[in-house]
Amino acid sequence: MAIPSFVDRVTVHVTAGRGGNGCASVHREKFKPLGGPDGGNGGDGGSVILRVDPDVTTLVDYHRSSHRAATNGAQGKGDHQAGGNGADVILPVPDGTVVSTPDGEVLADLVGPGAEFVAAQGGKGGLGNAALASNARKAPGFALLGEDGEERTLVLELKVVADIGLVGFPSAGKSSLVASISRARPKIADYPFTTLIPNLGVVVAGDTTFTVADVPGLIEGASEGRGLGHDFLRHVERCAALVHVIDCATYEPGRDPLSDLDTIEAELQAHGGLEDRPRLVALNKIDVPDAREIAEMVQAELGQRGLRVFPISTASHEGLEALKFAMADLVAQRRAEAEKPDTTRIVIRPQVQGGPEFKVKKLPDDGGWLVQGEKPERWVKQTDFANAEATGYLADRLNRLGVEKELLERGAVEGDAVVIGDGPNAIVFDFAPEVQAGAEILARRGEDHRLEEPRPAAQRRKQKDAEYHLQRASTDRSEYKQGWVEDEVDLSPAEAKRAAEKAEKLARKEARELEAQKELDQNG
Repeated sequence: MAIPSFVDRVTVHVTAGRGGNGCASVHREKFKPLGGPDGGNGGDGGSVILRVDPDVTTLVDYHRSSHRAATNGAQGKGDHQAGGNGADVILPVPDGTVVSTPDGEVLADLVGPGAEFVAAQGGKGGLGNAALASNARKAPGFALLGEDGEERTLVLELKVVADIGLVGFPSAGKSSLVASISRARPKIADYPFTTLIPNLGVVVAGDTTFTVADVPGLIEGASEGRGLGHDFLRHVERCAALVHVIDCATYEPGRDPLSDLDTIEAELQAHGGLEDRPRLVALNKIDVPDAREIAEMVQAELGQRGLRVFPISTASHEGLEALKFAMADLVAQRRAEAEKPDTTRIVIRPQVQGGPEFKVKKLPDDGGWLVQGEKPERWVKQTDFANAEATGYLADRLNRLGVEKELLERGAVEGDAVVIGDGPNAIVFDFAPEVQAGAEILARRGEDHRLEEPRPAAQRRKQKDAEYHLQRASTDRSEYKQGWVEDEVDLSPAEAKRAAEKAEKLARKEARELEAQKELDQNG
């Protein structure tokens, strides 16, 4: 299948680069065994940026290649060496490109050379252990992971930026008019739908220079998808004025200048958003004798409708000068009415928004608790869970944010499942409120002794397991299944012996703890 040379609507998939991981390194030098942390930060991932390029007139490049990705940031290194940032990818787009989501939400309207829009933001690089050092962690044995870059699907739609839009039936002479008043050379032939793309021409009339766009394929029902008008009506939305080019020499039955004008106006009204545009009427092909007579007959009635009428001939160039200067007057008037842009640079400093930084809700069917929020979810993605100290640092951050306090106020108990994040990347923890955050870390680098302490929930499970095995070991099993439920299986003698030994040890331990507690009570 042939690829068209003009494309005004495409769907692109953009992926920004991932941020580089931070480095966990300790400075080592002769006679300096404790040189301190010197791990550098990871580099930021590259972004995907859309930028208006005056030399680009079509979106055909993204029709051929719709997937674009930026490079990742480099990992940090020791000796305080930060990783390099990923290179941004600049995607040139035509002037007048509208960026939206597949659902139709408009994100940006790029008008003017150099206008930019960050289509996908690169991920931030992770901090190295030099940046994580504090009074509590003088030499962290961990670093933060880089964040993923944005991945989005966008719809790019081109709306031609022209001052005058030419509308009319196929073969009415719109392309011929553009060729006659400008240096544009569109394809012209004697059959309908010759023009398949909008043609732009630059016209000079006195001191005014303006652009004229030919909108192809308008017929009855164009706003509903008939012909080509459904695809190209968007190109007249930015025009300052519209010119109806009417064929006065057509021999099709049921066609006349008034009915053609009414049909095109009905389609423009159905498309919407063009009611405030001034109109001009160009009665074309008056070089044909019958056409000149028809133009003279309808000129008075069109004038009664408040329209300025210009009989023209693109073949003999009759009436073109008057039409050019009339279009120039409309353009100059529209430009004068438009607000002049303020060239003063405006610095916007967003205010901090109030409200909680996270929210906690109970999951159904006793599934635990769900914690949602930009900070907790981002912190989880930055954590290397293979490193116990990094996991403890995450617990500190969550505690300082108030997550533990909020869970306790909502009724969370020890051992409940806590889910942070939503979707396939969610992380599930067991709630352990007794883990104290913010304490000085005295363990070896890469370890966190708080996470190695036996938790009461785990101790309760072990105690129940020991009691269960003790009960099975002490049960008389002289007769098969005597004293057992149907879903249980007999233990071998070796298993029963080991279970009994565990139960005895646990009983002795509990007895010692009980005696110690009694002594404390007596002495106290």
